[in-house]
Amino acid sequence: MKKSIIFKIFCAVLCVALTCVMFSACDNTDIGIIGGEDGPEVVVTGEPMENTKVKFEMECDGKSMGSFVIEVYPEYAPITAANFVMLVEQGFYDGLIFHRVVDDFMAQGGAPKGESAAAIKGEFAANGVNNPLADNHERGVVSMARTNDPNSASSQFFICYSDTYSSSLDGNYAAFGKVIEGMEVVDSFLDVPRTYNSFDSKPATPTVDIEIASATVVE
Repeated sequence: MKKSIIFKIFCAVLCVALTCVMFSACDNTDIGIIGGEDGPEVVVTGEPMENTKVKFEMECDGKSMGSFVIEVYPEYAPITAANFVMLVEQGFYDGLIFHRVVDDFMAQGGAPKGESAAAIKGEFAANGVNNPLADNHERGVVSMARTNDPNSASSQFFICYSDTYSSSLDGNYAAFGKVIEGMEVVDSFLDVPRTYNSFDSKPATPTVDIEIASATVVE
């Protein structure tokens, strides 16, 4: 009887220890994406989770516009953050443009010239995901563009100029980062001549390419 009780106590202690290790690992891991038969799959690499910073060097009509830095927050949208950083490291954004720039709203870029990136799960409240950052699309917040399908975001993202349209964005789009340096460069996109497009009642389509010369992960 004593051996049985001791064995049960030992098993209980072991279970608690293993649970603590598992939760500790989940709180200190990096999340990556690999291809799967049914689309992208989230994988845990075991690397320490950090807020990655990405620097965008911008050009317009062959001239430098300067640069801005986005800090990526995996604690709010881990799948979205991992996908974005993966695309940056692959050089996916190099040479792409910001094709939609709307006063008092946002600047949108990242549309592929060739093969599209894989679609990922939309991490926002309307899609059943708790993402506090996505509930506050204020100036400088970076979020994913998508179609009516909540799980259609892939590479296109937008940077908010203000919170004027936050009522239509909050809880409906996967915010995953924020511009922490060079927001004035993003503001300068508004100085580029633009024409109207079918989505906006304001000038929105730049007549000269606002090009991402390079996007790189920085310290």
